[in-house]
Amino acid sequence: MIYYSDYKKGMKRKLYIGDVKIKNNVFLAPMAGVTDKPYRRICSEMGCGFAYTEMVSAKGLYYGSENTEFLTDIDDDENVALQIFGSDPYIMGEIAKRLNASNAKTIDINMGCPTPKIVKNGDGSALMLKPELAESVIKAVVKNLSKPVTVKIRKGWDDAHVNAVEIAKMAENCGVKAVAVHGRTREQFYSGRADWDIIKKVKDNLKIPVIGNGDVFSPEDAKRMIDETGCDAVMVGRGAEGNPWIFKRIHHYLSTGEILPEPTVSEKIDMILKHLDMMIEYKGEQIGILEMRKHIAWYLKGIRGASKIKQMVFTMSYYKEVKELLISIKRQFE
Repeated sequence: MIYYSDYKKGMKRKLYIGDVKIKNNVFLAPMAGVTDKPYRRICSEMGCGFAYTEMVSAKGLYYGSENTEFLTDIDDDENVALQIFGSDPYIMGEIAKRLNASNAKTIDINMGCPTPKIVKNGDGSALMLKPELAESVIKAVVKNLSKPVTVKIRKGWDDAHVNAVEIAKMAENCGVKAVAVHGRTREQFYSGRADWDIIKKVKDNLKIPVIGNGDVFSPEDAKRMIDETGCDAVMVGRGAEGNPWIFKRIHHYLSTGEILPEPTVSEKIDMILKHLDMMIEYKGEQIGILEMRKHIAWYLKGIRGASKIKQMVFTMSYYKEVKELLISIKRQFE
């Protein structure tokens, strides 16, 4: 059920996915190697209304992979969808049974990942080429879950196979409670412009919430997507890399019409230090430093000397030296 009001009147929008009340309609997209628990926590604190885990292999969970199991770690107070991928209806159904015990508010089926290692096994966006198999997968998950099930899809496989509307309608008929649509085909990956018109077409044909995804990099982008497509929520992916402030800035703009300023360099450094501490506490110093390298590069993109700083960070392996470098950079901009 959805209730919403006109942003121009300055009123807040209320969104439900099944029986789950969503904080606001600005979502963090699932991104491998990015949307782990520390970063989800940061984005939530910065105003993200709902977040997705990194995609999790149903086969990995089924066969007891510890690394895969780690990706399902969700705190009980998180507003999070756990995203799984797979194309075997039996395995997906069995994993759905187990995930009833998860702290995730909803379970999302990945039918949009374009990476070769995923699609070569028939998973991710490859499922859009096999609607009957996709339907069997969705039915198996819905049947075995007490939580709301959602699906994330793309425009289609390529320009000759644009079937987002058909897949979305099928998902709704199977009991799915919301659909996220990335406005690119699998063939496009992340190149070119996202086709927001396909998001509108899906929205026009569904009664359940539709979440728009693709090319949301600013508050203005988010509002334009909502205005042009009528989607119920916007999902931010690459626009959130090194930029958790985007959630606060989008939500504030949609609510008030006011554009908040971009974060200062000092604010960025403070956030990096916070993120770094959280990563090391959660994953240990060695892995935490390695995984923070890309985040630091994203946070500092565009500031003076960013390229040199990135080169230095990518040679560092210890918390103390990274922290000292970041503090010295902060002093240069104060």
